[in-house]
Amino acid sequence: MMHWRSIIRIVGLLITLLSVFMLIPALVALIYRDGGGTIFIQSFVVALILGIVLWLPNRKQKSELSTREGFLIVVLFWVVLGTIGSFPFIFDNHLNLNLTTAFFESFSGLTTTGATSIIHLDTLPKALLFYRQLLQWLGGMGIIVLAVAILPLLGVGGMQLYRAEIPGPQKDNKMRPRIAQTAKTLWSIYIILTVVCALCLWLAGMNLFDAISHSFSTISMGGFSTHDNSLAYFDNAVINYIITFFLILSGCNFGLHFISFSQFSIKHYFRDQEFRTFLMILGALMVISIVLIYVWGGVSGFETSIDKIVLQVVSTASTTGFSVDTMSSWPPVLPILLLCASFIGGCAGSTGGGMKVVRVLLLFMQGSRELKRLVHPNAIYSLKLNNRVLPERIIESVWGFFSAYALVFLVSLFIVMASGVSAMDAFYIVSSSLNNLGIGIGEASDSFNNVSDLVKWVMIVDMLFGRLEIFTLLVIFTPVFWKS
Repeated sequence: MMHWRSIIRIVGLLITLLSVFMLIPALVALIYRDGGGTIFIQSFVVALILGIVLWLPNRKQKSELSTREGFLIVVLFWVVLGTIGSFPFIFDNHLNLNLTTAFFESFSGLTTTGATSIIHLDTLPKALLFYRQLLQWLGGMGIIVLAVAILPLLGVGGMQLYRAEIPGPQKDNKMRPRIAQTAKTLWSIYIILTVVCALCLWLAGMNLFDAISHSFSTISMGGFSTHDNSLAYFDNAVINYIITFFLILSGCNFGLHFISFSQFSIKHYFRDQEFRTFLMILGALMVISIVLIYVWGGVSGFETSIDKIVLQVVSTASTTGFSVDTMSSWPPVLPILLLCASFIGGCAGSTGGGMKVVRVLLLFMQGSRELKRLVHPNAIYSLKLNNRVLPERIIESVWGFFSAYALVFLVSLFIVMASGVSAMDAFYIVSSSLNNLGIGIGEASDSFNNVSDLVKWVMIVDMLFGRLEIFTLLVIFTPVFWKS
């Protein structure tokens, strides 16, 4: 039996917590005095009242929650906070967004997808711009705790690899078993990376507002910007390399950051098989892109500098979605290649989207094992990750995840195509939302402002599927989940 009052109490606490963060952009409005502060005060009051109404009658309900209730709370966390996050966009008079677009912008930020329907960013109040960045940053904080501390305990799609209470890939350095303590440690690392990134961007030439804003979207791998031209607005090679570096760090498993930070050593990064694979994929994509652009473009290819190519490759493949160059001018194969690379995404336990490097690595290893078995049917081959033999249950779980990912992708693709979108644009749209990439290609190259409301709702659902690792959301639609 579900402990509904305990669940409602937790949701009320989450809403109350988010309401407090509404005051930060209100403070930004007070500093810059360019308007936009009122909508955040309104959102704060409404969210606070709603949170208290849910929490107060159930404040003494603290029952031990089951795995099934854990799934429901995780889903409610993202759905409810995405809904509350849409309040400022609904109340705002500068944008005049309809309800669907307000929800789309909020969920895109919170899931760190970075797809936007808003144009003319340079003319918007600083408070509203900062809020969009803050949504991504808060979403990123939730993601790393979800990926490293919660989903492993729920056993989602191979994430048992990172279960805190047993030796996983971090063999001799187990994460602290209590979720609260784990969350505190991960958030400390997350905040440190954000501060260092902001400082570097400020020293490289950004003003303080842009430096803080872009550090939020870099560490969260969200991709929102405060300018219509995104990072191309700055046209600064040093800034491009700084963001590339921090994107790679953010694409790494935060559990690995924990070990390296606690032992003041970087050797653990290079010992980790998943992170090495991540770097190899990015390196190969960089080489291919540089060669194709210079060979394809000839002399004119040198108009696209190396720093822009490197950043665009890392940004797209890691599912961040920053834009630093016009990919439509690149050889046609490259945007498709990079979009396909976004299906791999970042490492498990990172703020990146996609299927995650470790799952794709395990699928490749399993494929190789099957080929060997064809030649030697009676031989016994074990799969190893970081020199540890993996249980067959994890391989099965990864295959199940891959199947579910493909199913959600195909169903979404057919729905978007049925709404009148061309097959290629539908592929771009669904890939961008399911992989939490957010970058626009084809008809949505500038923004997603022109896509229909139906397509936006499909994208919102896909953003949640991608962020919640498919199974977490899919399981609540099964009859067995609701049986006592």
